[in-house]
Amino acid sequence: MHVIDVDRRPAGLVVEVESPPAVMGCPTCGVVARNHGRRTVTLVDIPCFGAPTRVRWRKRTWTCPEPSCPVGVFTEQDTGIANPRAMLTTRACRWATEQVRREHASIAGLARQLATTWRTVWTSIEPILARAAADESRFTGVTTLGVDEHLWHHVSPRKRGPKELTGMVDLTRDKDGRVHARLLDLVPGRSGTVYKTWLDQRGKTFKARVEVATLDPFHGYKNAIDDKLADATAVLDAFHVVALAGRAVDEVRRRVQQEIHGHRGRSGDPLYGIRNILRCGAERLTDKQHARLAAAIAADERHDAVHIAWQCAQRVRAAYAHPDPAAGRQLAEQVVDGFPSCPIPEIARLGRTLRQWKDAFLAYFDTDRASNGGTEAINGLIELHRRIARGFRNRENYRLRMLLVGGGLTLDPPQV
Repeated sequence: MHVIDVDRRPAGLVVEVESPPAVMGCPTCGVVARNHGRRTVTLVDIPCFGAPTRVRWRKRTWTCPEPSCPVGVFTEQDTGIANPRAMLTTRACRWATEQVRREHASIAGLARQLATTWRTVWTSIEPILARAAADESRFTGVTTLGVDEHLWHHVSPRKRGPKELTGMVDLTRDKDGRVHARLLDLVPGRSGTVYKTWLDQRGKTFKARVEVATLDPFHGYKNAIDDKLADATAVLDAFHVVALAGRAVDEVRRRVQQEIHGHRGRSGDPLYGIRNILRCGAERLTDKQHARLAAAIAADERHDAVHIAWQCAQRVRAAYAHPDPAAGRQLAEQVVDGFPSCPIPEIARLGRTLRQWKDAFLAYFDTDRASNGGTEAINGLIELHRRIARGFRNRENYRLRMLLVGGGLTLDPPQV
């Protein structure tokens, strides 16, 4: 392609291009065609020198001299420049998708940079994303699968359907043992049936390849894993287990506070003053914080229940933090065996929960510390882009956008 003119205008840069002369055959019959003039098409290109850019492509047109050929006049096409009837160049489409994926750009922001409209940008890149999302090869190689849910809108379900979406994430480790989380799909609903249906759609080969399935403590997902991924090891997410232990400590503190003072915590109440300290790991506390904790517990003998609950939560943390997985598993087994008989009801309830999830809880120590952390990281990206876009109204647009930013689509690299 030859550049024949460059014009800098107040509205931006205009670049005029055309292809060199060449012999062209009819695409239908193959007879050498005759020149039929040119047709100029204006395309939106990537910004250049900080200004919006337009490419004026002087397309060659030809006519077929064969009388019996159904083709009359046809126009030059080059998908390296732009697809037929496209409004953006191929380079601009790739640039836009990379801006959304890497730079967290909004479609409206890209439209401003390109001096065009939101609809022009989105209708240009949506087919690219849809084709990539329909490619089943992106599901190959998944050996560790994470699942979690999130809310994609906060309006009436009658208008936009279910608020909850179930997200599946590839948590497979690379050759160096690192996890590069990759969003695989988002489907409406939050239930075991939704997860089962999605797994069935992937086929037997995909299900047979999955070795580890991480999840939050939700029985719907656990039932789906047991039914459809019978050979996979279900692993309960460590973060949520520690959060359950911390929540139990908070509940004990609030209950004791009410029993002693008859009201919620206030400034000056010993237990209220250490509420944040009780959420920390013992190894992270300073000497001053240890002293504040000891003073608050010693202020009333009824505070001992709070201290015991905190120590129980620290045992859960210690099991996960132990550098030796085998020793950590032993600590976790002690937690499962001992907590249900604790006289503190909140800790006993925590123990019963962990005993119910015992296999998935202990599997963490047998699967090289597999967790749902990568899934939560993808959820963070999803929330970021939902805020950047100021919300979504179309669920399929939302799905394609999140698959793009979550690394779930394989796209051609951007042109330079």
